[in-house]
Amino acid sequence: MATVKKDDRLTRSQSFVCVGFAGFFSKTVTSPLEVVKIKSQVGTFHSKRGFWQSFLIIYQNEGLRGFWKGNLASCLRLFPYNAVHLATYRKIVHLHMDELGFISQWRAIFAGGLAGVVAALATYPLEVAETRLIIQNCRQPTYIGVAHSLSKIYKNEGLLALYRGFSLTVLGAVPFSVGCYAVYMNLDKLWQEPPVRFTPLQNLINGCLAAGVAQTLSYPFETVKRKMQAQSARLPHFGGVDVHFTGMIDCFIQVIKHNGVLSLWNGLTANTIKIVPYFGLLFTCFEMCKQVCLYRNGYIISPLSYKLTPGVDQSLGPNELEEVKRHLKNRNFGSGDSSLRNRW
Repeated sequence: MATVKKDDRLTRSQSFVCVGFAGFFSKTVTSPLEVVKIKSQVGTFHSKRGFWQSFLIIYQNEGLRGFWKGNLASCLRLFPYNAVHLATYRKIVHLHMDELGFISQWRAIFAGGLAGVVAALATYPLEVAETRLIIQNCRQPTYIGVAHSLSKIYKNEGLLALYRGFSLTVLGAVPFSVGCYAVYMNLDKLWQEPPVRFTPLQNLINGCLAAGVAQTLSYPFETVKRKMQAQSARLPHFGGVDVHFTGMIDCFIQVIKHNGVLSLWNGLTANTIKIVPYFGLLFTCFEMCKQVCLYRNGYIISPLSYKLTPGVDQSLGPNELEEVKRHLKNRNFGSGDSSLRNRW
C-alpha cells in the first residue's frame, strides 16, 4: 500500500498528527464514493441501478447528508489504527532484521499485512459502526452517532456482533499482501530505474497501482465482510442485505447462487475511482502538514515552501537541532557576558 515517506526531521508525534490529519481530510472528501461502495457491497436498493444512479437515489432519499454517513466513525478509527499499526509494524520488522539491519521487501510487506490485521482487530468495532451507519437511512435512523451505534449493537446483539466478519480481514490480508508484493517487485521494470530514484509523483502512482491491484484481489473478502457486518435480525429488512445467510461460508454460497460470482466485486468501480483522489489528497495534505512542522522545527524558512534554512544541518533530528540551537545561544550569551565584564 501507499504510505507517506518517513522524514527524520519530524518528531514521532508530528508524524502521527500529519498522517492522521491527511487521512481525516482525504477520507472526508472521498466519503461519497465510500458510501456508494459499501451500499453496493451490502446490496441495498440504492445500488440496484448502477454506479451513477446510486448517487442520485441516495441524494433523493437522504439528501447531501447521506454521502457522509459513517465518516466520523471512519475518521475516529484512523488515529488508533495508525498508532497500533505503526507500533506492531516496527516490532515485527525489528524481529525479522538481519545483523546489518536489513529486511527483504517480501518480509516488509508481510510485516505490513500482519500489522494491519492487528490494527484492524483493535479498531474493528468502529468499522462495524461505520457500516451500520452507512446502510441506514439518515432520515429514519436506527443509530444516532458512533457511540450510540456501538452501545446499541453491544446491548442488542452482544460483543461478538462488533467483531462479526473479522476473520475475513485475516483471510483478505493474504491476497492483499500478494498484490502489493507483485506490484512492488516489478516497479523497477515499469519505470526502468531503481526505486531509490523514484520521484514523489512516481511514488504516488506506485501507491495507487499497488492499492488498485491489492484491493481488487482481496475485494470478495471485503464484500462478504460488509454483508456480515450489516446483517441483523434486529434491523429493518435485515440491514438491507440482498441475501440472507448463517455464516461466512454460507454468505459466499448465497451470493454466488443468487447474484453470480461477479457480484463479489460489486462497488469495485467506486472503490477504483476513489483510489487516485484519496491517495493524491493523502500525500498532498501530509506534505502540507509536514512543511508547517519543518518550519516550526527550524529546517525551512517558510511553511509555504521547501527552501532550506541557511546553515542548518538537515541530517540532524529535531531534538539534536534544538540542542545545537540551545548550545549556540548559551555560547553567544556567554560571549556577551565576557565582553561586558571586559568593558567594566
